[in-house]
Amino acid sequence: METKTVAGVRNLRQVEAAERARLLDVSAYDISLDLTDGTGFPGEGTFRSVTEVRFSCREPGASTFIEIAADSLRGATLNGAPLDISGWAADKGLVIPDLAAENVLVVDADCAYSSTGQGLHRSVDPVDKEVYLYSQFETADAQRVFACFDQPDLKAEFTWHVTAPAHWRLVSNMPIEREEPAAGMERAKVVHFARSPRMSTYVTAICGGPYHEVRDTHDGIDLGVFCRASMSRYLDADDILLITKQGFDFFHREFGVRYPLPKYDQIYSPDFNAGAMENFGCVVHAEQHYIFRNQVTDFEYEQRANTILHEMAHMWFGDLVTMRWWDDLWLNESFAEWASHWANTGATRFSDAWTTFLSVRKNWGYRQDQLSSTHPVYCEIPDVDAVEVNFDGITYAKGASVIKQLVAYVGIEPFVAGLRAYFAKHAWGNATFDDLLTALEAASGKELRKFAAQWLETAQVNTLRPELTVAEDGTYASVAVLQQAPERYPTLRTHRIGIGLYDLQDGSLVRRERIEVDVDGARTEIPQLAGVPAADVLLLNDDDLTYAKLRLDERSMATVVDHLAGFDNPLARALCWAAAWDMVRDGELAGRDYVRMVIRGLPSEKDINLVTATLGQARSALAFYVDPAWAAEGWQQLAQCAQQAVTRAEPGSGFQLAWARAYAAAARQSGDLAVLAGWLRGENVPEGLVIASDLRWSLLHALVANGAARPDEIEAELENDRTASGERQAALSRALVPTRESKAETWRRLVSDHQLPNWLQRSLLQGFQHAAQTELTAPYAAEYFRVANDVWAALDSEPAQDFVALAYPAYQVSEETVARTDAWLAGEGAGSPAPLRRLVAEGRDGVARALKARAKDASTS
Repeated sequence: METKTVAGVRNLRQVEAAERARLLDVSAYDISLDLTDGTGFPGEGTFRSVTEVRFSCREPGASTFIEIAADSLRGATLNGAPLDISGWAADKGLVIPDLAAENVLVVDADCAYSSTGQGLHRSVDPVDKEVYLYSQFETADAQRVFACFDQPDLKAEFTWHVTAPAHWRLVSNMPIEREEPAAGMERAKVVHFARSPRMSTYVTAICGGPYHEVRDTHDGIDLGVFCRASMSRYLDADDILLITKQGFDFFHREFGVRYPLPKYDQIYSPDFNAGAMENFGCVVHAEQHYIFRNQVTDFEYEQRANTILHEMAHMWFGDLVTMRWWDDLWLNESFAEWASHWANTGATRFSDAWTTFLSVRKNWGYRQDQLSSTHPVYCEIPDVDAVEVNFDGITYAKGASVIKQLVAYVGIEPFVAGLRAYFAKHAWGNATFDDLLTALEAASGKELRKFAAQWLETAQVNTLRPELTVAEDGTYASVAVLQQAPERYPTLRTHRIGIGLYDLQDGSLVRRERIEVDVDGARTEIPQLAGVPAADVLLLNDDDLTYAKLRLDERSMATVVDHLAGFDNPLARALCWAAAWDMVRDGELAGRDYVRMVIRGLPSEKDINLVTATLGQARSALAFYVDPAWAAEGWQQLAQCAQQAVTRAEPGSGFQLAWARAYAAAARQSGDLAVLAGWLRGENVPEGLVIASDLRWSLLHALVANGAARPDEIEAELENDRTASGERQAALSRALVPTRESKAETWRRLVSDHQLPNWLQRSLLQGFQHAAQTELTAPYAAEYFRVANDVWAALDSEPAQDFVALAYPAYQVSEETVARTDAWLAGEGAGSPAPLRRLVAEGRDGVARALKARAKDASTS
């Protein structure tokens, strides 16, 4: 008997998972997939999946359920007897009644290939028409590929058998044990993988296609790097492998536990939704982010190194020792986030990685933590649906900041000792944050429960301000640190911070002294500084130990405005840029003054990560936080600054490229647009600047968005770049075309075509709204609220979240947008799913903050 349904996944509740874990012990999965069309060519639409699960039941005679989000179910047997599958549904699973003490369940299904990056994603390379597959199972999408008890604490051993085209390479968690010809198919083979150690369903993996492969070995580990064949000429495997080897050396030394699998593969796959995924021994990376077709800056190389090390840290923290339930997701991601920057700083050429953490990742955390949807780092997760929107800046960046603060509090040596004990005790099992705290308390001798409660069970961010008095002799009469908290989230935390004293010497700001103190409560006196000669800059949180917004005293701020580039270390500069940016977002500093700071101080900045991050913030200030009446002047000032920086930068350098990108993004006036059009034609290109495909698309995006390029120029550019990247960029460009007809067609596709592949939907969303087209897209603000519920219901979770977040009328900064949002939240959206309401409310937060910032900016005109 065959049962068919519309594919979906079960929204597993924590209480269900806890009961199932109490009842069952799962020992092994044996999974057979047929990825062919029956003749040896790649399959399309669906694939055959046969799963054998062996498990025991602590209460014989009881019933349970197993997830299988298939397209259709052919049949199932339990201990050799047929199961009634008539009640099965993809979003409910299959009920398994009358369990024995020991059980063998076989489920035979046809599962659907995905185009949304969930389950088994299928894409076709436009260059050679070859098919590539990768799996993505977190949070609960393993059930889209095989029948499983899809929760992290029911670990098991896995054995995969895959029938695939003969010319494909297959990659899974374990090495290939043997291959054989497929019966009855000359063009196909069957690949049998070795049985794995115990792991969770969400970190299993299967990837297939004619991938290009590079192999190496290091310290007894077999290393592999894969990419699509058409991208092989761009794959700098040597650099990827260098970071990989440095990471293994570092983590082996620090963790005291060897990586436990025989091989470690990294697959750079097309259309991947996130940056990467920590499948045990089979990490999948986003090709579009980390394979560089053209010149990039060290910012991109450092981001790639950080991602490589982040996923590698998960091999211990997440894969070897796994959270029991998703309420400890923060610990998985926060630890990997912290550990990747720790390793980058200590093991690779990116020794200033903590500066990047502050300027890029931590700012993400600060932004997320100040939204109405803010939540504690640790929060109860009642079901799987609640997990999806918690892959956010609090879970990653704030959590990593808390761990960094914890390290400062207990000391790195006790912290590492506690980690080693934790890994040794819980290897191959599941653990909680309480287990980690116990290990850290034992290693450090410090009580950490109060620290954990302060930092993990409360929301929002504190602000630290210096309060100081300077005596007539030029020394500090008194110095104190004031701590503030938002009214709705009044927690005042204990902060371990550095305080740096910087003196201006021949245009440079040199750190004379640094002390480390604990700040606690609303006001903390710093008696160590009484009588000390006053510094030109007193910098709170020097070395960025804690998680807090900073303010500068009046003297320090005046010095920073004129001499920010003079700091003798990039982390100090990053702290000052972050303080200024927070002041803009909080309506304490006019957006135009921030832009002027950027124009004055950034061209001499020597840290490419600070240049890249700060330029992005300057563009955001102009788009959202300055008075619209001044915005055109601000865009022109930034464009002029960027154009001059391009010509002054070292030819061929990453700084030249970063400023060229900024010039393209800021150009609004006809003269600047003409310069960009000339660069596209190869005219008057600055010495050393290579106008290759990726930069060409950036130039074309700017021209199209501002009405300075025709739609046929998009097609001409695509003809010269008929690749997956080219198709993405062309789709974005078409969505940028500034006509009513173009916007209407883009909107129609976004709300009506529910089968858009993830890359196309995201390109259309990214191009639909633009800071130079606010009047053109204004009519769609009302449309957004009309369709939000319908689109959410029609799409899988990933594309649904993308639509709700990226289609929100964020550029319509007006009280009308706020009122529309409030009306939807109180009316049509009142009964909507919580994740949908959360994303809409976050959009409202952005508009409300922008209105406040614009009012501040207008008041200083």
